Amino acid sequence: MSEKSYKILIIAGEASGDLHGSELVESLKFLHPNCRFFGVGGKKMRQAGVQTFFDIERMGTVGVIEILGELPHFINIYRTLAKEIATGGYDAAILVDYPTLNLRLAKLCKRAGCPVFYFISPQIWAWRKGRIKEIRQTVSRMFVVLPFEEVLYKEAGVDAEFLGHPFADVVRPSMEKDEALNEFGVDPGKKVIGLLPGSRKNEVQSLLTVMLAAAKEIQKELADCQFLLPVADSIDPDLIRQQLKGSPLNVRLVNGKAYDVMNCSDFLIIASGSATLEAGILGCPMVIVYKLNPLTYWLSQILVNVKMFGLVNIVAEELVVPELLQGQVTAENIAKEALVVLKDPEKQQAIRSRLLKIKTSLGEPGVLGRVALSISRYLDNPMKNEKISV
Repeated sequence: MSEKSYKILIIAGEASGDLHGSELVESLKFLHPNCRFFGVGGKKMRQAGVQTFFDIERMGTVGVIEILGELPHFINIYRTLAKEIATGGYDAAILVDYPTLNLRLAKLCKRAGCPVFYFISPQIWAWRKGRIKEIRQTVSRMFVVLPFEEVLYKEAGVDAEFLGHPFADVVRPSMEKDEALNEFGVDPGKKVIGLLPGSRKNEVQSLLTVMLAAAKEIQKELADCQFLLPVADSIDPDLIRQQLKGSPLNVRLVNGKAYDVMNCSDFLIIASGSATLEAGILGCPMVIVYKLNPLTYWLSQILVNVKMFGLVNIVAEELVVPELLQGQVTAENIAKEALVVLKDPEKQQAIRSRLLKIKTSLGEPGVLGRVALSISRYLDNPMKNEKISV
């Protein structure tokens, strides 16, 4: 514990960044109780003591076309933060994921002489690899969360560390499986299917309808199956209820508790994103689905260089669970993938076993504490960490 006081800017743009940012702030406060934090975040970061200039509520938009609709809001955020950084009053900036905004802020911090710590690196292995030169010039230390990223960044001359993935700390159910089944009001003797349409409004709007149609198809084959739908904190439950209105399915809504839903489900129909890796850590078989605005999808075909889009498959470096993208996302295709697993216990167990191996590659618990310690040591020894611009 140090009596040194630092004024730190911390920027997160989504619910996951808000969670990780809040835990990082708490870990840094343990090491430096007098630190003050300002920036952009959500409820969790504010609870941790961050004074926020903007909330993340309108920042979770995905896709080039979708972002255009919120462009004035993003410009306002950028200009406000640019003025704040230009004051030169910050000892460091911590940028959590969200590269569209954060890489721009990193440049401003560099000009202001403010060290930049980047947690959860941009996925340069997927697209826009050229950004690595910019990262090398502006980021003081990059904290990557996937093992292969450390090698990639270090080879490019970036000061990068892999200290583990934060999911190693946070992905755990809050109760035993039997307890969760009882709380959710489902029969332990019947198949349970989780519907996870995402944590963003536009994801729910584009995916929930087809998920419900797929659930209907599955129920035709497995009459006794049950459906659970965890509602993310960032989603208004009324948006879900509106789409469920008139549905013949008995879909039980669960406020939060996504890990408990994953843990007690036999199969998941899940939107692509970090939730697929969380489900993988818990060993739950799934089909990954995603739909983008047609123009956004067309641009992604040109710019993105990955064979798989599901994060759990990318980490596993093989297609462990099926992926359905764009036009492939139909009720019939989703139901087909689900039924193949639900009707074959051996296949279900084989998938579970392979998924559980992924957890071991993500490091030991205590990730945020290790990141905080690395940041603390850097700040306490600025001359030792000074590097020559390239």
